Amino acid sequence: MLIYFKDYLLNLFFIFSPLVLYPYIYKTKKKPLLYRFLIYTLFACALIVTMSFPTHLDGLLFDFRSIPLTLGSLYGGIPVSIILYITLMLYRLITGNPNNLIYIVSLAPSFVILLYYIKRYPTFKLRQKVLSAVLLCTLIKLITFATYLALTNHLELLWIEPITKIETYLLQALIAGLCVYLIEFLNTYFYMQEEVVNSEKIKIVSDMAASVAHEIRNPLTTVRGFIQLLGSAELDQEKKQFYQKLCLEELDRAQVIITDYLALAKPDPEVIERINVNDEVRYLSNVLLTYANYYNIQIDGIVSEDESLYIVGDKYKFRQAFINIGKNAIEAMFNGGLLAFSVKSQESHVTITVKDSGVGMTEEQVRRLGTPYYSTKEKGTGLGTMVSFGIIKKMNGKIELKSELGKGTEYKIVFPRV
Repeated sequence: MLIYFKDYLLNLFFIFSPLVLYPYIYKTKKKPLLYRFLIYTLFACALIVTMSFPTHLDGLLFDFRSIPLTLGSLYGGIPVSIILYITLMLYRLITGNPNNLIYIVSLAPSFVILLYYIKRYPTFKLRQKVLSAVLLCTLIKLITFATYLALTNHLELLWIEPITKIETYLLQALIAGLCVYLIEFLNTYFYMQEEVVNSEKIKIVSDMAASVAHEIRNPLTTVRGFIQLLGSAELDQEKKQFYQKLCLEELDRAQVIITDYLALAKPDPEVIERINVNDEVRYLSNVLLTYANYYNIQIDGIVSEDESLYIVGDKYKFRQAFINIGKNAIEAMFNGGLLAFSVKSQESHVTITVKDSGVGMTEEQVRRLGTPYYSTKEKGTGLGTMVSFGIIKKMNGKIELKSELGKGTEYKIVFPRV
């Protein structure tokens, strides 16, 4: 067998060559015509090359044409199988081989067998596919040889040196089985890749939905609280107008949030403006007031004496970030407490401090805070804090976070001063 093995090396190279290009062909599966054309082209080339470099084995011309013929038919389907058989017969005719009509008759049974297997092949498991390919390659070669030699009155050639012929058939079976295993391995790998991509898409959609719900819930909660206050009969007209104004501002903020999420694919430029920090701290204290009252929490807003404290950024996103932080701080104080906002000015920076007297956090929780989908709350998503930290950093802010279990948490957020 080793004497003939060197003659088969070129055949082996061209038989395995379609596997190199198979990853690119797999991507065309959604376009059946293109996929079948590429499968046919690759296996037809392998078929022609194997026929061009046969091995003379005891008066017979032996090659591995049955391997590309079988694999191309099984993975390309009936149309590819028909064209491969036509290619085989035409190339044999072109190369001047004798008894072409007899060869066609000899080849016909193998074509019928292949047709039987092609429809069932996709439903087989890996072991069945490997065994089917091995069996089909062997049967195609054996039936075609035996029929051809019987019709040409040379059947005795089939029994000369049977050991050598058996070894050759075993080598052919090994190659066919290995090819099927590699193709199926690639199919499984690419299928798993597609499943991972699809699951990631689904995860992104679900996370986006959770994030939108989280962000919209904040202004809606505030509006709900003010609407309840507006229903009070003892409320004077001035406070009603003030609460109405806050409700409208919070609804506008909800609209901006929705617009931001809808525009993620093609984000619009942000509205960059000068933000008066003292005015914003007063606004935040008022907005969070009703929510804080629900938890029996006092809000203390300490502004700077310097009324010309300005930073640059998007005012609505600034509010979104600090309302998220303030709301989380309120929810961390189960038994009441104090939420304090304070503003301090420096030469080139403005520091906004948000401090609560809540349950606090461990060092590990502090370290992970702001990462996607991590929350210290039982039903939290972590998206609000992540978005808030992202907004602050985008406005060139720096976040310093200190927390101690049982004593509370302190945010120090430093912005460049205009």
